[in-house]
Amino acid sequence: MVDISPDTIIFLKWGPITLNATIVFTWFVMAFLVFIAWLVTRRISVEPPISRFQSLIETIIDYMRGQIREITQDDPDAYLPFTGTLFLFIAVSNLLSIVPGFSPPTGSLYTTAALAICVFFAVHIFGISKMGPVAYFKRYMQPTVFMLPFNIIGELSRTLALAVRLFGNIMSGTMIVAMLLSITPFFVPIVMQVLGILIGLIQAYIFAILATVYIASATRVHKIESQNTR
Repeated sequence: MVDISPDTIIFLKWGPITLNATIVFTWFVMAFLVFIAWLVTRRISVEPPISRFQSLIETIIDYMRGQIREITQDDPDAYLPFTGTLFLFIAVSNLLSIVPGFSPPTGSLYTTAALAICVFFAVHIFGISKMGPVAYFKRYMQPTVFMLPFNIIGELSRTLALAVRLFGNIMSGTMIVAMLLSITPFFVPIVMQVLGILIGLIQAYIFAILATVYIASATRVHKIESQNTR
């Protein structure tokens, strides 16, 4: 029997404390990313020769910075730590699904909801830092105060959509592979798993891009108002 969600895989249960695969593999992915960051930066070089690994990391970072700059029309360095971390966490989680026994934590609605909540708070933090609390929250009542509940519902619904979209895509891929393993030869599930990894990377990209778009929408109002007052 194949476990679809990492929440159903229990490693330890001690009274009210339950240690499931979602928690274990989430911490594993975080530790793995920290290790890779240490490995890259401990011998970082600004002069030739530069290792291939460092070149690969710099290429990824440059690509991320370019995408963020294109979306926000602003200095990407302020947004890169957050959106870049989101992308790397989701991408690595999905890539490691090829490892036998590893269940991606992004297959848990708890994980995707936590990531979406992080985006929800980040949008407001970036917006307030650019506009100030009064000006930022005032825009929720524009053009009239009656728009306030609708704007709040919009914020909550897009947060829910972020969580469900990522969870649904990862879960559906896992379910398809599980079903094929039970009814088809070995080769077909392998092909589907590779396709699932590709979809997982695309979902990591989409999640990070949407997070950047939401943040940009909260900060771009400040730029437009600043231009109009000149």
